[in-house]
Amino acid sequence: MTFNPTSRRHLMTGLAGLAAATASLNAPAAPSPAGQSTGAAADDIATLNRIVYQLNKADPEYQEEIFNSISALLGKFVDDISIVVVVWGPGIHVLAKNPKRPVSKLFQQRVRSMAESYGVKFIACENTMRTIGWSASDMQEFAEVEDFGASAIMRLQRQGYAYLAW
Repeated sequence: MTFNPTSRRHLMTGLAGLAAATASLNAPAAPSPAGQSTGAAADDIATLNRIVYQLNKADPEYQEEIFNSISALLGKFVDDISIVVVVWGPGIHVLAKNPKRPVSKLFQQRVRSMAESYGVKFIACENTMRTIGWSASDMQEFAEVEDFGASAIMRLQRQGYAYLAW
């Protein structure tokens, strides 16, 4: 994802990070139990809400439910959330430059907006892409490609992401 200097989310995240760094420089050092870090960065990571969605169907109602859920979480947690959407199977078309299945322009715009304005990360399953003859160049530029969608979800769960499947 590229940095968009006008993005409210990035601006607020940067300001919050600057405030936390300044506060930690001015605060007296607190004793830490048995060598554990008490830095602001460790606290931020520990409290950040993380969720990974599975999007694997082409059904517009299904996709709209996921997009609405993402929008609700962004509204509730603003900058205190990291959202990843792992896309495979028939759902992969929502990330394609030229989908082979019908995808509404509204959904394509919502996905782009979520990625570019709110930092939602979209991961495309390379295994699914191979089955339909696509490569990374067939995906929108904001989409990241990983070899298997399921392994991306497992990795994210190990990193503390809650897994939500519809």
